[in-house]
Amino acid sequence: MLLDCGLMFPEDDMPGIDLVLPDFTWLRERADDVVGCVLTHGHEDHAGGLSFLLRELSFPIYGSRLTLGLARNRIDEAGLLDRCELIPVEDGETRRIGPFDVEFIPVTHSVPEGYATAWHTAQGVLLHTGDWKLDLNPIDGRFTDLARIGAIEVEKGVRLMFGDSTNAEEAGHTRSERTVGESLRQIFAANRDRRIVIACFASHIHRIQQIADIAIEQGRMVATLGLSMKKNIRLAKDLGLLRIPDHAVCDIADLEETAPEKVCVISTGSQGEPMSALARMASNDNKWIRIGPTDTIILSSHPIPGNETSVGKVIDGLHRLGAEVVHSGIAFVHSTGHAKQEEIKTLLSIARPEWFVPVHGEYRHMVHHARIAYETGIDDGKVLVCLDGDQLTLDHAGLRKTGEVPAGYLYVDGSGLGDVGHGVLRDRRVLAEEGVVVVIVTVDQKSGEIIAGPEIITRGWVYEAEAEALLEEAREAVRVGVLQAEDTEPETIKRHARKALGQFVNERTKRRPMIVPVVMEA
Repeated sequence: MLLDCGLMFPEDDMPGIDLVLPDFTWLRERADDVVGCVLTHGHEDHAGGLSFLLRELSFPIYGSRLTLGLARNRIDEAGLLDRCELIPVEDGETRRIGPFDVEFIPVTHSVPEGYATAWHTAQGVLLHTGDWKLDLNPIDGRFTDLARIGAIEVEKGVRLMFGDSTNAEEAGHTRSERTVGESLRQIFAANRDRRIVIACFASHIHRIQQIADIAIEQGRMVATLGLSMKKNIRLAKDLGLLRIPDHAVCDIADLEETAPEKVCVISTGSQGEPMSALARMASNDNKWIRIGPTDTIILSSHPIPGNETSVGKVIDGLHRLGAEVVHSGIAFVHSTGHAKQEEIKTLLSIARPEWFVPVHGEYRHMVHHARIAYETGIDDGKVLVCLDGDQLTLDHAGLRKTGEVPAGYLYVDGSGLGDVGHGVLRDRRVLAEEGVVVVIVTVDQKSGEIIAGPEIITRGWVYEAEAEALLEEAREAVRVGVLQAEDTEPETIKRHARKALGQFVNERTKRRPMIVPVVMEA
């Protein structure tokens, strides 16, 4: 059984990479054994990898209606709907999937219809929290079902628990999503005479509902911008999870017919994605909206680690155009969907697992989660902090690490899958940071004498038009190096040319660009 199948987004040291996937090698070798995939919720880091894995495997997928709807969009875009069956489940339902009885327990998160899952097995109950928080006043009235988790502990006990560690470093409790709405209401009221553009995650249906309610309450029409926003709103409305009256919605193309102070635009791009609707606004390159001094932009999100620079650039661009910008650094316009320390302690004290494995977070988050587990009374010998690829075995003797499986990354570049390795990324980093120098030399095949060249072409090392003297010295250094070659084999001459040019470049400029020798024979 697979529990979620997500992806990651590239970091700054991954030039040219669009997406990062887990290594599917171990699964691919056991394709016939996969009986299904359970999705805890619809976020890309939990469901976005399916449209790639289904190229190689075929299996049914279980999840809530919204989760499957979000996943279906990606799978359909990849033309892989015939490779899977999408099977919706309900709150509190137990499904027999392969050898497992899987129970779906409601939890509150930043996307609706999330689940914790209880796996009823011969070795006891395995509880996976999914992404969760304790919201005591949720927008949809759907609470994290602590009562059911407590009942499982009383009836059967929780043999092993896997817990979301994302906010394990953060003290206290998370604030309710509803308090974000209260803050947004005040911001809208203070900007009654201005057009409001608000950016948030397209999957954050509860946030979108609150934004729409406030806009309509204050006499504004609602328009959406961004393909994923349009798709997700349509899906949520079809499922009855989002209620926005048709008369309060206008098409983005008709904004000119509506007074700016009577408009609220809900947009994608809260993470500063380069081609997103909000980023295009910030660069004054959006087809539908031109930002100016009468606009207020609200970023109703918090930058995902690694996106801070991109978000900052978007904010700077909006300010340059004269707009007012409100973000999570100066106002309470976002609430996390992940439990903080006091909530984690509450769940651990209710579930009282025999064994505990922190998951979903950076290593430091899992270490902090393990410490919380100790504080709530779990024996420190029964808490395992694991790395990607660690293989665990649970039997009558307990839980232990019994091996490792491949757990590296696959890099998606354009439409390719896994064709960009660490070596290619290393080369790209060198090109980005130091540049490239190509040296071309033509030699006599028999005597090894230089017939033409060396010719030097460079990008990103020095500007050729302004460094002719330096390039002439570089050519002479290569000429001397080639003449010292012990034979006339092309590979030998390449080695000498690369070494001679590399030493010269490093000595004269203290830089290490990529050196590419090209040897032609005549």
